[in-house]
Amino acid sequence: MNRRQFTQRGAALGMLGSAGLAAWPGPALASLGEADAASGVRAALERGAESAVKLLGRNDGFLGNPKVRIPLPGFLEDAARLLKATGQQRKVDELVTAMNRAAEAAVPQAQALLVQAARSISIEDALRIVRGSQTSVTDFFARKTREPLTQKFMPIVTQATAKVSLAEKYNAVAAKAAKLGLLKAQDADINRHVTAKSLDGLYLMIGEEEQRIRHDPVGTGSAILKKVFGR
Repeated sequence: MNRRQFTQRGAALGMLGSAGLAAWPGPALASLGEADAASGVRAALERGAESAVKLLGRNDGFLGNPKVRIPLPGFLEDAARLLKATGQQRKVDELVTAMNRAAEAAVPQAQALLVQAARSISIEDALRIVRGSQTSVTDFFARKTREPLTQKFMPIVTQATAKVSLAEKYNAVAAKAAKLGLLKAQDADINRHVTAKSLDGLYLMIGEEEQRIRHDPVGTGSAILKKVFGR
């Protein structure tokens, strides 16, 4: 082993600690320098972010995708059935459409923050992701960006749902339902509900891209992704 590989291996194992020794085989770590690990993870993070934003941040990105389409919370779904039965189908449809359009409008605002998180990743985080679970890229994004993205999405979602008169009625009914324990607190406000579901959908799509990278790194056409994840 040359001096450079030995130094890299020693530094990496020092950061991972004793638990990392079992998780990361010596020969694999020796042949993968810290710089490569970090570059590969950054590439995977950026690729996942760009793919998710492109899929979701467009017309019908949420509304037309059953995996991420934002529904009314369970209790309100029952109320919606009553509204439909009394001839107010259009109002219910307008609200659901507005919720999903709000998500589609908010998601593009996430890309800059996601890319920033990817580019500022530490060596320790990069190594943890490479040796981690099949969702470690997605877990990293959720941990680093969910709170700031919630703050960024909320005004956009609020502006979009304010255009629908049924939103105020939703909040009034949902607040009562929450007090009775029929609805989670975060679902008692339509804007919080939409914001949370928007982020759930975003991380779900990032997760799907992560799975594609891990299952077929060669197919990505990226040399660094092949080197880091094709191990």
